[in-house]
Amino acid sequence: MSPHPSSAVAPLRLAVVGCGVIGRLHAEVAAHSPDLEVVALVDPYPASAETVAAQLARLGAPSPRIFADLTTALAAGGIDVVVVCTLSGTHVALGLEALEAGVHVVIEKPLDVDVAVARRLREAAAERPGQVVAVISQHRHDESAQVVRRALDAGRFGRITSGVANIDWFRTQEYYDSAAWRGTWALDGGGALMNQGVHTLDLLLWFLGEPVDVVAHTTRLAHERIEVEDVAVAVLRFADGALATLHASTAAYPDLGVRLQIHGVDGSAVIAKDERTFIHTRDAEGVDGDQLARELATVRAGITEETGSYGNPHLTQWTDIVGAIREGRKPLVDLEAGFLALATVRSVYLSATLGRPIRVADVIEGKYDGEATVTGGSGG
Repeated sequence: MSPHPSSAVAPLRLAVVGCGVIGRLHAEVAAHSPDLEVVALVDPYPASAETVAAQLARLGAPSPRIFADLTTALAAGGIDVVVVCTLSGTHVALGLEALEAGVHVVIEKPLDVDVAVARRLREAAAERPGQVVAVISQHRHDESAQVVRRALDAGRFGRITSGVANIDWFRTQEYYDSAAWRGTWALDGGGALMNQGVHTLDLLLWFLGEPVDVVAHTTRLAHERIEVEDVAVAVLRFADGALATLHASTAAYPDLGVRLQIHGVDGSAVIAKDERTFIHTRDAEGVDGDQLARELATVRAGITEETGSYGNPHLTQWTDIVGAIREGRKPLVDLEAGFLALATVRSVYLSATLGRPIRVADVIEGKYDGEATVTGGSGG
């Protein structure tokens, strides 16, 4: 693959903080965008940063500067946007530092592991309306998700009655043993739901809105030497009466992937493994042609126009983020979206630990700040 053709507008200068797997992905995406140029790589391990620099060189991108820490990188100047790709428990601290330095901030999912900490970033961002803060949740830009959201916005499903979100993944014990931070509350922030399931939860919230309350159980049944859950099951209740079930697991061999269903009185949709596999609405009955193919083609045309031949959800999200920065608007996945997803995950863990329903608004407002660390569940 070769980089995207150059844009007539000067690209935004990007610093990638954290040069692991996710950092490498964002660097590659930036190399294929006319709107971004990686000018700085930040990682305490020089070899990690040098690996990403070599990857950028192979793609024909300019050579970035390498720094051991974000403070030094920001002091050197010449940065417009920082993308935080470090361990989850460090996200907000680095985001705050970048925000206070006057640059735009993009944070990989989840926003952080602590709602109280995340609230500080939320408050700081409110005082800096000219700076964009976005959270990576690229599946909102999947063709499948875009089709469902458009149908919801048009009211084509009628009254929404329920949702079903299944994250049926499998992770080996070796996966958790591969790094000391995996499966810890302090840095991973949770298990199957916080780490693996948060993308699907974000889509569920995007489609159905903010939950009123959550009832949940979590457990740890298939893994050792981790603090967090490998199975989480919850029921979410929404203000309009709709109910949703949420199942997240890293103990579902042989890994069946993700399935998200939305049901209403006038239609339903199913997304499986990031692809829209079913949609049926009452208003399309009797219309010639395949409804699935027709609606997919409309969305796909717009995405291809935005991202060119390298089109993928990460690049589509970055295109939206760049547009938000240049146009002075909110990105599709803004700080509030990331905060709601984090608060909902925390509500699941609190309900499982305290053994009762948890109001999501109470978590958002700080009622449970300082609550004792939740456990991995009865299986642990």
